[in-house]
Amino acid sequence: MRLSLSVAFIFFFVSLSFAAAGTVYRLSMLPLHSPEEVMDRISPLALYLSLRTGEKIIPVVYRDYAEYESKILSGELAIGYQNPSVYIKISDMHEPLFLAEDGIGGSRFRGLVILRSDSPVQSLSDLRGKTIGIVGKTSTGGFLSPRLTLQKAGLEAGRDYRVVEATDNTQENVIFSVHLNEVDAGFIRESALHMADTYLPRGRIRVLAEGEWIPNYCISVNRNLPEKFRMDIRKALAEIRPGDPVFKSLYITGLQPVDDDAFDVIREAAGR
Repeated sequence: MRLSLSVAFIFFFVSLSFAAAGTVYRLSMLPLHSPEEVMDRISPLALYLSLRTGEKIIPVVYRDYAEYESKILSGELAIGYQNPSVYIKISDMHEPLFLAEDGIGGSRFRGLVILRSDSPVQSLSDLRGKTIGIVGKTSTGGFLSPRLTLQKAGLEAGRDYRVVEATDNTQENVIFSVHLNEVDAGFIRESALHMADTYLPRGRIRVLAEGEWIPNYCISVNRNLPEKFRMDIRKALAEIRPGDPVFKSLYITGLQPVDDDAFDVIREAAGR
């Protein structure tokens, strides 16, 4: 893993400091990247919250979307960071605190429909009867957002085109599937467009269409945590300043307070 030695040492001493306390709280994010990448992204946040709240909060990584959801629903995960499609499935257990903000869409984001640059597909209607690679059916940027765009063009998943979930539910594997001609097109999050550039011929991937805008990823907490602990987490997150290493590690620029009502649009779309 690329977790820096300095962060690792700090975690070691923090763990020693909290060893006598006994209670350990777990923090994770939806595993849309490799385990190493996920750990790199969430470790600074776990460390920051441990230091600010005085509680032992450790970063953990799960195999796939299904395991991530099951750990939240079982009550094992205290703090989560996930897309809105997953949040609405775990909202009985978790309370949303903040939406992530980034330099692309602020507190909202969207997916893309991508093709190989030499694909004969020129319009959304050309995708009728085709196979499309997706991140997963609970992926917002890698399924829901582009799916809504195709719906507006009269195309329904399962009826007009077939979807295939990517290995390990990663954005990169959708891109690789398009590159290798394993699928006719792919749905990915907009910010993931250049994630695999190092491994692909220059100009291999082109964008056919943008997806619909969707509320961004959210940080949530277990509703059964002690109220003071939940308030301490909220306060600590609200006080992170722009440019902080915690934000840089998560590839975001800020956090915007949010409540559960903001996700009703996702519930409506997911029910279509």
